[in-house]
Amino acid sequence: MLAFAPLHSAASAAATVVTWLADVLAPLTGGAATAAAIVLFTAAVRLLISPLTVAQVRGERRRTALAPEVRELQRRYADDPARLQTELFALYRNAGASPVAGCLPALLQAPFFLVMYRLFATGDGAPQLLGERLAGVPLGWHLGDGLAGPVPLVFGVLLAALLALAWWSSRRMRRAAAATGTVAGTPTEGPGAALLPLLPYGTVLVALVVPLAAVLYLVTTTAWTALEQVVLRRPQPAAAIDKR
Repeated sequence: MLAFAPLHSAASAAATVVTWLADVLAPLTGGAATAAAIVLFTAAVRLLISPLTVAQVRGERRRTALAPEVRELQRRYADDPARLQTELFALYRNAGASPVAGCLPALLQAPFFLVMYRLFATGDGAPQLLGERLAGVPLGWHLGDGLAGPVPLVFGVLLAALLALAWWSSRRMRRAAAATGTVAGTPTEGPGAALLPLLPYGTVLVALVVPLAAVLYLVTTTAWTALEQVVLRRPQPAAAIDKR
């Protein structure tokens, strides 16, 4: 039990925040106040880590500017994958554009998602939240808890949104890989690189087995990511990219 004490404390804190937000939003959203609070909570989390996202985008722009050098390294060390990896990471490190930094925003979101999952899967910290609803479906329900009434419609809409966002993200990753010559620091050729653009679809698979509240969290954070891509990755003049 002691191993789960920090998670219990985090779930209790999240429950307090979500409940407070729901009370504030209740006059405007009525019975969907808790669902709206989850959306607002997720947006606050994303806003909190937005500086890291900005740094990630700047790093991607630097890597794009390094594309000619990357292609030259790929040509020079085409028969030596280990040496190619070493040279690529050295190139990125010297330019201050480490591919590993791009993973930080996603990694930092994981604890918040885990807390939301625990909160609505077990009621840890606030059992009363399990009875809150979105369009008539309890936020603690999974897709398999009911295949009649509003359940298929509510889950279907959210899953369709996740699928569309995953397709968009996958398409963007492929275009970014074509521009930089690498995917997360690895060559754009080979089975590993081919699988990376499929990672956004993992959110759809996760949404099939988590409570409705966690699905709502996934939709909100994925939509936020898509909006960030549009706003932060607008084409910029080459001079502006160099300054960054």
